[in-house]
Amino acid sequence: MTQGSETGAIERGLARVVAVQPREVRALLWSFAYFFCLLAGYYVLRPVRDEMGLASGIKNLPWLFTATFLVMLAVVPVYGALVARLPRQRFIPLVYHFFVVNIVIFWVLLTQGIALSFTAQVFFVWISVFNLFAVSVFWSFMADLYGAEQGKRLFGFIAAGGSAGALLGPAIAASLAEPIGRANLLLIAAVLLEGAVFCAMRLETAAAAFKTATADNTKATATPAGLGGSWIAGIQMILRSPYLAGIAAWVAMLSLAGTFLYFQQANIVAALTDDPNKRTAIFARIDLAVSLLTVVVQFLATGKLIKRFGAGPATAFLPLVFAIGFIALWATPMLWVVIAFQALQRAANFAIANPAREVLFTVVEREEKYKAKNVIDNVVFRGSDALFGWLFSALRGLGLELGAISLATVPVAAVWFALSLALGRAHERKAGNPPT
Repeated sequence: MTQGSETGAIERGLARVVAVQPREVRALLWSFAYFFCLLAGYYVLRPVRDEMGLASGIKNLPWLFTATFLVMLAVVPVYGALVARLPRQRFIPLVYHFFVVNIVIFWVLLTQGIALSFTAQVFFVWISVFNLFAVSVFWSFMADLYGAEQGKRLFGFIAAGGSAGALLGPAIAASLAEPIGRANLLLIAAVLLEGAVFCAMRLETAAAAFKTATADNTKATATPAGLGGSWIAGIQMILRSPYLAGIAAWVAMLSLAGTFLYFQQANIVAALTDDPNKRTAIFARIDLAVSLLTVVVQFLATGKLIKRFGAGPATAFLPLVFAIGFIALWATPMLWVVIAFQALQRAANFAIANPAREVLFTVVEREEKYKAKNVIDNVVFRGSDALFGWLFSALRGLGLELGAISLATVPVAAVWFALSLALGRAHERKAGNPPT
């Protein structure tokens, strides 16, 4: 079979699951591979983080969430300075290489048994920062690379690459956590993260091929230079723009709902076993189940749903799931309900709501895609995590049971649902397609 026929077969195969145009195929596949490696590496680390959070004590989780937010505040100016001064093809690998070095340092500390309790707490904070920054950099790149119409068609498939990686990562962790120990999982994650850097660099090359010919994408074909300006510009952009402020509010409501559910899960798993490797494997199996459901939905439905209904209704699906899930928890606050709820909401988030939310950024200015988006994804999200972690602890301290807390969260989900639809209408207006 010739190379041309192989390429044609790939294009025909892709056309069955995603509305991709021939000039977009190479960039789409490298985007898919980039996100695959990135989330595979993260999901090898995530069960280790969750176990270390329990090892520090459930009562200390609000403190860890607060520490994460404070670290985020310190790191954001550094990231903003990099974005302002370095072109994209330099700062993206620089950010990921920095995280790889961090992973190796943690591996040394854990394998040598150096200050294990303190190292566990630092690792929990670090991985929480790493996750948001690494993924935020990825989606900033995607929003910079693809236009609004392309995002509706392609972001679901690209997100499926991450979900496929999120399927591999916990499978590795679940199968190897006990045989090789949790610490050695870090080296596997480091290799996968370096794979993400390789894919990002190949994507830069592939992107130039379709940018020239893409009608809805008027961005320059040359690799963009640094954005200039101050790191604090991202905050100013959010304060000036009702649209960006609305996205920030959407993320804060996601944090509230997700934090409440995370604390419930932590209490349940802590009661099951004290063995750190077994708890790591439990968290990995939960992640594996979520990822399997997510990747099926993304491959088969996400792109079609976003293209058919738009970003607003797609993002509104997640608060609807949370509302139904919290009502179920109120009625039946049991282990199996929490696990089912966690699986459904994370699948809805990763498969539908998150790709749709990223589409919202395709209609803003390039500087806003990196600076304002970074503030929203990192400072707003982690600040909300810290705030709502303390709120959950306060409610429990007042004697509220899980069912009562769940019921109190339902009105928040209703407001969140309405905000999603409003953001969708604003996106259509900005994209030049006012809703009918």
